Amino acid sequence: MTLMPVSEALAMTLTGVASLGPEQVGLRLAHGRTLAHALTAALTHPPFDASAMDGYAVRSKDFQNGAMTLAITGEAAAGWPFGGTVGPGEAVRIFTGAPLPDGADTVVIQEDVVASGQRVTISQAPRSRDNVRPRGGDFHDGEIVVKRGQVLNARDILLAAASGHAMLAVVKRPVVAILATGDELVEPSDRPAAGQIVSSNSYGLAALVEAAGGTAKLLGIAKDTAEDLALKISEAEDADIVVTTGGASVGDHDLVRPAFEAAGATLRFHKIAMRPGKPTFFGTRPLARGGTQRIVGLPGNPLSAMISARLFLVPLIAAMLGRRDAPSRLQATLSKPITATGPREHYMRAIVDTSVSPPQVAPLASQDSSLVSILAAANALIVLPANTPALAAGAPVSVMPLDF
Repeated sequence: MTLMPVSEALAMTLTGVASLGPEQVGLRLAHGRTLAHALTAALTHPPFDASAMDGYAVRSKDFQNGAMTLAITGEAAAGWPFGGTVGPGEAVRIFTGAPLPDGADTVVIQEDVVASGQRVTISQAPRSRDNVRPRGGDFHDGEIVVKRGQVLNARDILLAAASGHAMLAVVKRPVVAILATGDELVEPSDRPAAGQIVSSNSYGLAALVEAAGGTAKLLGIAKDTAEDLALKISEAEDADIVVTTGGASVGDHDLVRPAFEAAGATLRFHKIAMRPGKPTFFGTRPLARGGTQRIVGLPGNPLSAMISARLFLVPLIAAMLGRRDAPSRLQATLSKPITATGPREHYMRAIVDTSVSPPQVAPLASQDSSLVSILAAANALIVLPANTPALAAGAPVSVMPLDF
């Protein structure tokens, strides 16, 4: 099968993917969720003209002749408005957040007055609306306050609460079932026997899935038998996406793709012109409950699996959330030379220093796709097109910061 370019494979992965639809969650569960519909304010804020300072509420027109001594006729505090009207020659003691009393149009701060008993002297004529927060100065009932598709942060939730919402309509999280495959694998809680290794991919991928906005479901480890694979696949009927690691290459023990085809899946592509990550495959299958399940088959090497997942799985989750994900790129200058790439797009593990201008990037000495420590040490990937010639130090390159 001809190797498919990365851009083509990504476009095929996202073809026909739609948002999963809304569900209601409380404010305490909304952080990091994607807003399904534009959020409109259910009230006006502030709901009344309010004092912005501690001072005295007065009528600015009383000061046509300059200084005035006024009679203090009452008091207004936050939650305790003054019930009367401010008349000619009168003032109301007012505190921050209190409603501006009827009749008054301005607040003189307490530092600018001389108070004595029930009278207050103001020597400088105030301007109308000084130190007043106007009704609706923040937002009005019916105004859009948070846009559809926003990934809700703490500030958005603050605004949602202030605008009168206790529940929010957010996009359902895609359920991503993760299946590791291979007779050689054991769980991290088990000590490997001779010929065995610890299964780490599922846990790294679960963290990546949840950071991207999905719900990870670990299916455990499938043995290299058609029967065990079929059983595990049957346990993923509730998943929107199934991710496998291992068994994606060509060999006598690579049974994953045939197992999905036996379960009704259609293979859309297999083998991508990228390094690492060449054996990645993608397919779809109809579900008995309705809808289409997407299948992303990742290589068994941890580094290959994580890079392929960032390039294909994360955008797929984003599309199901009604978003579009494009890994951020920046231009940097090589601080070390690199060799030619060959016929596949190359993702080199690297350290980028963005504290200098232009940013400097150095590839790590080892690019072995089986070494977990290399991925953990890197903070970026140098992205090199297929057939890039050898580059000297100082050459410009495209860099994708690692965000997982």
